[in-house]
Amino acid sequence: MPFSYKKVLVLGATSGIGEALAERFISEGSFLIVTGRRKERLDVFVEKHGKNKSEGRTFDITKLDSIPSFVASVTKDHPDIDCVFLNSGIQRGFDFSKPESVDLGLVELEFLTNYLSYIHFVKAILPFLQSKKSESGLIFTTSSLALVPLTRCPNYCATKAALHQFIMALRKQIQSSPIKVIEVFPPAVQTELHDKEHQPDIENGRQMGMPIDQFVEETYAGLAAGKEQIPVGPAKDVFEAFEKKRQELYKA
Repeated sequence: MPFSYKKVLVLGATSGIGEALAERFISEGSFLIVTGRRKERLDVFVEKHGKNKSEGRTFDITKLDSIPSFVASVTKDHPDIDCVFLNSGIQRGFDFSKPESVDLGLVELEFLTNYLSYIHFVKAILPFLQSKKSESGLIFTTSSLALVPLTRCPNYCATKAALHQFIMALRKQIQSSPIKVIEVFPPAVQTELHDKEHQPDIENGRQMGMPIDQFVEETYAGLAAGKEQIPVGPAKDVFEAFEKKRQELYKA
């Protein structure tokens, strides 16, 4: 079964998982509107694929006040958007055994980027998606760390856990609408998320985790199969071990 969405808005498409999945979507025939803070990377993407298949828009999702105007603009220009892929995210390590080392500004930025900005964006985009007669999709990238935390990045795990809970409730609240709510649970993936530039306490971070091409193949297979929850690679073990049962209790 092919990927069913024809025009996809991707938030956080300038690197890593967002960029890699955007490449896959476009190879399957979707038109991509790619966004991110780094204009030069968006320009490279559009130059590579052509303006007949893609468009780049510079956008910083952490600028909360700009979200409503961005949504109004992009949906006016592209009223046929049928899928929004929310993928923006950062990860930082914090050691609370040494409280003097904890930068609360970075804690707040991580919370803003990984959780609060998503809430603002979903609120802004929902009226547009709810107005559609045919099925549309909201795809979220969370993490296996939303289910089982990692000690070195407690705030990141908390932001992803919060987003996971929000997604579950959102899916339930809008279940009578034609909007499909999809959650992708990546394991550690070999991307710049773990680069020393962003996380100086990690050595050889780009070598950590699942190869990005393997991740993309498994994720795309789940999307093409119409799944609403897609744990990938090692995340499947965590999901199967207890998350399924927990969700049964939630649904009950």
